[in-house]
Amino acid sequence: MTLPPTGTTGWLNGGGGSPVMAPRYQVKSNMKSMERELQCPVCKDIVKQPVVLPCLHSVCLLCASEVLVQSGYPQPELPPEPNSPASTPNTRSPRQARRPMPKADRVDRALRPGFGTYPGRRRKEGHTQLMLFPCVPCGRDVELGERGLVDCMRNLTLERIVERYRHTVSLGSVAVMCQFCKPPQTLEATKGCADCRASFCNECFKLYHPWGTPRAQHEHVLPTLNFRPKVLTCPEHDQEKLQFYCKSCQRLLCSLCKLRRVHAGHKIVLVTQAYQTLKDKITKELNFILSNQGTVLTQITQLENAITQTEVNSVAAREQLSQCVRELMALLSERQAMLAQGLESSRQKRSEALANQVAERRSLLEHAGLMAFTQELLKETDPACFVHAARQTHNRLAQSIESLQSFSLSADPSFRHFQLDVSRELKLLTDLNFIQAPLAPVIDTQRTLAYDQLFLCWRLPQDSSPAWHFSVEYRRRGVVPGGGARGGMRGGLAGARWGWQRLEEVSGTSAVIDRLEMDSVYVLRVRGCNKAGFGEYSEEVYLHTPPAPVLNFYLDSRWGLHADRLVVSKEQRCARSVPGLSLLQAADRALTSCHLTADLLVGDVAVTQGRHYWACSVEPGSYLVKVGVGLESKLQEWFHLPQDMASPRYDPDSGHDSGAEDSSDSPPSFTFLTMGMGKIYLPPSASSHHGTANYRDGGIANGNGPSSPTGVTYPLPPRLGVCLDVEKGRVTFYDAHSLRPLWEGPVDCSAPVCPAFCFIGGGALQLQELVANRNADQTPVRRVTIQSRVTKLN
Repeated sequence: MTLPPTGTTGWLNGGGGSPVMAPRYQVKSNMKSMERELQCPVCKDIVKQPVVLPCLHSVCLLCASEVLVQSGYPQPELPPEPNSPASTPNTRSPRQARRPMPKADRVDRALRPGFGTYPGRRRKEGHTQLMLFPCVPCGRDVELGERGLVDCMRNLTLERIVERYRHTVSLGSVAVMCQFCKPPQTLEATKGCADCRASFCNECFKLYHPWGTPRAQHEHVLPTLNFRPKVLTCPEHDQEKLQFYCKSCQRLLCSLCKLRRVHAGHKIVLVTQAYQTLKDKITKELNFILSNQGTVLTQITQLENAITQTEVNSVAAREQLSQCVRELMALLSERQAMLAQGLESSRQKRSEALANQVAERRSLLEHAGLMAFTQELLKETDPACFVHAARQTHNRLAQSIESLQSFSLSADPSFRHFQLDVSRELKLLTDLNFIQAPLAPVIDTQRTLAYDQLFLCWRLPQDSSPAWHFSVEYRRRGVVPGGGARGGMRGGLAGARWGWQRLEEVSGTSAVIDRLEMDSVYVLRVRGCNKAGFGEYSEEVYLHTPPAPVLNFYLDSRWGLHADRLVVSKEQRCARSVPGLSLLQAADRALTSCHLTADLLVGDVAVTQGRHYWACSVEPGSYLVKVGVGLESKLQEWFHLPQDMASPRYDPDSGHDSGAEDSSDSPPSFTFLTMGMGKIYLPPSASSHHGTANYRDGGIANGNGPSSPTGVTYPLPPRLGVCLDVEKGRVTFYDAHSLRPLWEGPVDCSAPVCPAFCFIGGGALQLQELVANRNADQTPVRRVTIQSRVTKLN
């Protein structure tokens, strides 16, 4: 509720201290300005006996009852009108005045008497109808519960404010007469008694409140016809004061309601504490608004200017509409004239053709035209003259006979080829409407990714208006999920202040954003634009950039691949392993030793310093595929072994499982993660002694397969990310889709390290393509390549 500034008049000072009086006209102005806050949303008049709905809006009790009756609920019992006393004042006496007056502080007594409950009492079982009240300010139905308006308490504070408002501005005020004076000498009341609930003149008040009696202690108020209770009481428990407030339910409770199970575990405080807390908050909010009156006035000016611009722009839009319609009508008139001219030209040609045909036929009549001439021609007796003159007549007569035998109209009189099909145009005119801004685009999260650059893809809904172009907006979040503020002042405060950056007038439905910071979360959104302006923003998506610069490399096919088992694509970014004839030939040794049938692929780039990141995807149906890094020299030495040799891991004399080797503190030469059959195996922590030993030179043969009792198996992510830190000698594996770390382990980086991939059985692997290379015509030049000697494997 909007209140006048503190200190304008005494009753606005909260009752404490000496009031600071203001001029009378200022008080009236402040009071009149809040009349809108005192109106009932149903009747649009000053509220009378307001009750608080569960949505916290206040309505008149009578209005609420009428709305419920119109909604089909039974008519509730209402208390008598506030301005009509229950008994005749003149018939009252001091003895009758001693009787307790009927309490009207609770709406439940007025509507449903005798409906109280208490702990231990169970209501009658049965189906009860829930009442729904259509709240006008909310624009929705508010559930009143089984008891209807019974649980809606009166808003006594609002009643007091309304009474002060009426008394201050003299709005509809009527002189309140003393209820105990005998007519015709009834005097105007000067005091009201809240306990007696009656208004008195000075003499009657002294008569009915003798000095030295308990009545002298009654609270006197201004004279009124609508007396309210002093305090609110529980609507369910008779005469129980509301002494507690449940923060969870946001309801006032009595001491009995507090004991119910429904409030078990809720945060309940004393109503005085809730009063002080809420009062302090409202005071701070009021002071904040009052201290920012300049901002309010500025915004009011902006709104008034917006109203003015609305009127001006509506006139301009109406004129543009009329101009467009005039242009359409002019174009239709021009087109009509052109079509009518073509129709008239065709009519003239057809009419002339038919008229000529009629003339020819009329010449064939007996005494007219050609027939008369022929008859005269036959009277010629000179043979030479006759033959000379009759040849043309003979030809004409032959043509006339032919036309008589095959008669047809020389022109079509139907004009059926001059009909207009305006169904499409009529549909267009029927659908003619003001152009709408594009709807919010839908971002394709399957194609959107952050790699070397950020690639964003979206589409418009089917029922959306077309967009001329799009605006892509992005910003970096100051806090990375799982990390906290990055980079101190620069990553925390500066990152939080970093506003939206834009890519304007993007013509397609995708965009590439470069020059982004590593290991950061970016928020992106898109909106379309056409003649109607910009549309709504799409839902914001969050993308996590890689933790290190992306390493671009290709699969090295110079390692003597087995063509019958391993095939590398032409672009050298995809490889597929198919178990071939070699496995069938080695089947006779499968029972006598553990036959190693692993095929290794490495990247054509080796690194010696810095941090690098790359990603790949493994086909879910692959049997076993290992992805990792290793020293190129060690990988060559290990894969230089004959392919039909048993794994040294299973040779008892190999020494790979000796205590001396396992106790070494040196990092492993290569580190892999094993994937297969739609799962990814995460070995135990690499910091433990057991985990490190599993990544020794024989680690590929053994692998930390799914049979290990100490590892964890998870579903295979769509893409796997690998981050190599050469200085720290650590390799971290990520879920490349969400950049969630999966596992981290050590690796020896004393020599050039290259990406490595191992296939055991059937499987497929594909490297993540760079966003920058999606539209590239040729393969980019490699940065660092360590030449490896080609080893011919048996």
